[in-house]
Amino acid sequence: MSPEAQVLMVLSWLVLIKFLQVALWPRLTGALGEYAAPIAYPASALTYGAVSWYAALVGLPVQTALVPFVALAAYALYRGEYTREALRSALIWDAVFLVFFAAMLSTRFVTPSISFAEKFMDHAFLASVMREPVVPPLDPWFAGGTLDVYYYLGYWLMGVLGVTAGVPSTVTYNLALPTIVGAAAVTAYATGRLLVPRLPWAPLLLFIMVNPAFIREVVLGMPVSKILWNSTRVIDGTINEYTFFSFMWGDLHPHVSGIFVQFLLIFLIVYALCRWGEAEERTKWTVVGLSALALGSMPPVNSWDVLLYAPIIVAVGLLIWRRHGDLRYLLAVPPLAVALYAPYYLMLHGAGIKGLGFVTAPSDPFQFLLVHGFFLVVLIALLIPEIRRMPALLLVPLPFALAGYLAAGIAALPLAALLSRRKITPEAFLCAAGLVIVIACEFVFLKDNMGETYFRMNTVFKCYSVAWILLGTGTLVAAGQRLAGAVRPERFTAVQWRVLGAIAAITLVIIPLTVPIGYGTGTHTLDGAAWIAETHAGDADAIAWLRSQEGDLTLVEAVKGDYTYYSRVSSFTGIPAVLGMPFHEQMWRDNWPEIAQRKNDVQAIYEDPSRSLSLMERYGVTHLYVGGLERSHYLISLPGEGLVPAYDAGGVTVYIRQ
Repeated sequence: MSPEAQVLMVLSWLVLIKFLQVALWPRLTGALGEYAAPIAYPASALTYGAVSWYAALVGLPVQTALVPFVALAAYALYRGEYTREALRSALIWDAVFLVFFAAMLSTRFVTPSISFAEKFMDHAFLASVMREPVVPPLDPWFAGGTLDVYYYLGYWLMGVLGVTAGVPSTVTYNLALPTIVGAAAVTAYATGRLLVPRLPWAPLLLFIMVNPAFIREVVLGMPVSKILWNSTRVIDGTINEYTFFSFMWGDLHPHVSGIFVQFLLIFLIVYALCRWGEAEERTKWTVVGLSALALGSMPPVNSWDVLLYAPIIVAVGLLIWRRHGDLRYLLAVPPLAVALYAPYYLMLHGAGIKGLGFVTAPSDPFQFLLVHGFFLVVLIALLIPEIRRMPALLLVPLPFALAGYLAAGIAALPLAALLSRRKITPEAFLCAAGLVIVIACEFVFLKDNMGETYFRMNTVFKCYSVAWILLGTGTLVAAGQRLAGAVRPERFTAVQWRVLGAIAAITLVIIPLTVPIGYGTGTHTLDGAAWIAETHAGDADAIAWLRSQEGDLTLVEAVKGDYTYYSRVSSFTGIPAVLGMPFHEQMWRDNWPEIAQRKNDVQAIYEDPSRSLSLMERYGVTHLYVGGLERSHYLISLPGEGLVPAYDAGGVTVYIRQ
């Protein structure tokens, strides 16, 4: 894939993103004013995803979703709403989106490979959506099955953008991540401008912040390639990801795809808490509708998020009711959110959660501080006036410590101080929500099938990711408000401020090009599959051939372990295989007898010629893949008739069943 072709793909992608944003933006202006332009970035992506999802549900091409956006843009042109002044006022928002998009694009350009961690799964789902955008999408690792066992909307959102923009899945993967970052950043900047106008960039620091464990790894002299990873494996038996790590690690996983949805909902929560009393009816209903759009998108994007944000929405609704006597936020947002993707819930057949468990081995306090220490220290420093006014607050951690839950007690101190205030400000609300989440993780967890050692791994992993964003945004805004008094903008001219902004932007974009992160194989391309040609040339050509084949295909390839190069064909083509990564399918389907049967049947297809064709017919297999992994893993013995070599090159033979 030539550099010129990749440049055109980036431009096509950006033109589509900007068109969707520009089409929606005027319809939000009357309600949100200056914030319409930034909010239109995430809101238009979610709207396009929802419309395209429903289009596919009724059998229409996903590109049909462009029709309402074209109509919106035409209406805005007819009304003369794209004035020079309006477009000029939006430049700052466009700049924030593009800077963070470009910074993440630089990162992906240096480390583009889809080659480790959850990337095989992420691309498999993305490729499945883009190859055949049906609802629900086909499961690429379980032929005949669909992704109704997993939350897949994040892959859908980015996949349909790739289909519409004409970008292949291996490049779409590396454009999706910059889009998520850009949409999250422009919304975070809007939150900063709303709450701390003198330092609106304060929440953006969250995108580059690391936790104390990261600093410890640096001090200990750990290699660059290990520092990030080690800083997220801190509390025993858990994963402790934070925003910067998630972006650098580069998994297009649900908890990452949902980040921009979180930042959208956070802005809407803050806006509602700040402006509800003075807002017009149009503004209130717009905030309700957008909140429902964001909250309603969470279950099919990353179901863990809605478990945390749904109670937050209820709390916001209760605060609005208490302060303004208005129940519409509380009564309208949840049902509208559920109604948005009601058919999704009716189709869902996931294994689900097996109940609530109670933590008997809480976090080590020192490890807890290595994860949350920065925010806790800043918060407690900001809350010293409250602690001085009520010294008894210092006793709050005591009962937690006596019960053996000191880590929870440490977080309970700033929470109690925040709640002691007569009025909860928006930033205090965000901090309190984040603290409640991390405290709750010390006492309860959702049961899954991760085993005894990692019994609360998923709970801490998914909940901490949300808590980091809530607590981080609230803390950075609160700190920014405290520092704002010392900032004197008049010390610099407008030109000097622009120069400083340009320097910061250029630095963000250039730094990823100079830091040797060293994750994966291959570099300096946006094609996430380019590395295969360097390490497995035969597979690369065969996969490219399979990607070019049209129609309803099903394949069989070698099955072994998860998180490895096995399942590479289905992962990079999106063509369903009889079985992909067994452990993943077990987590989603909770049906090991069926998965084990398929694994045995795959072996029989390769090794027992008397059963090969009948088993292939059972699973609807059209293509049999025989490459290096298959030859090393199985004693290949295929029937003499019924299979025709359709591709044979580079040590790979692909047979078609007659």
